[in-house]
Amino acid sequence: MKTVLSMVALSFLSALALSPVHADEVKDKQKDLIEKQQELTKKQEEVHEKQVELNQANQEVSIERGREANKSMQQISRASKITGAKVKNTTGDSLGDIKDLVIDPQNGQVVYAVVSFGGLMGMGDKLFAIPWRALRWTSPRDYYILDLDKETLKTAPGFDKRHWPESSEKWEEQREALSQFYRVVP
Repeated sequence: MKTVLSMVALSFLSALALSPVHADEVKDKQKDLIEKQQELTKKQEEVHEKQVELNQANQEVSIERGREANKSMQQISRASKITGAKVKNTTGDSLGDIKDLVIDPQNGQVVYAVVSFGGLMGMGDKLFAIPWRALRWTSPRDYYILDLDKETLKTAPGFDKRHWPESSEKWEEQREALSQFYRVVP
C-alpha cells in the first residue's frame, strides 16, 4: 500500500511539474495560430482589394470598348447596311440577322440591334433587343459577333414580331435586364 501511495504521489508531483511547461506550450501555439490567422485575414483583404480593382478596370475597359465600337459603327455604317447583317457567335455559329435598330431619341445613338432568331423562313422568329455594345463588327467578313452561344440566346429576353415595346419607357424598363444578360454597361 505504501508503494501505491508513493506512486500516486510521484505521479501527482510529476503532473504538477509538467503543467506549467505544457500550459506555456499551449499558449505559444495559440499565439502562433492567432498571428497566422491575422496574416491570413490581411492577405484575404489584399486579395479582395485587388479583385475590386481588377473588376473596376475590366468594367472601364468594357465601357471604353463599347463606346469606341459604337462610335466607329455610328460613323461608318449606314442603317441599310446594318439591317440584314448576319450575327454570329465567336465560334462562327449563326445566331440570326439584324432586323432593325433602336435609336435613343435623346442622343441619336443606336441602343439596340433587334436580331431575329429561330423559326423557318421568317415564320416563328423570336426577336431580341441586343445592346449595341454587345456586338462587334468584323470588318472584312461583313457580320457582327455576339459572344453568346445558341442555347443561351434561346433563354434571352425577347419578344415576337407583333408585340414590340411601344414606348421609350418600355425600352428603358428592359435596358437594365438586357444589359445584365448581355454583360454590358448601359
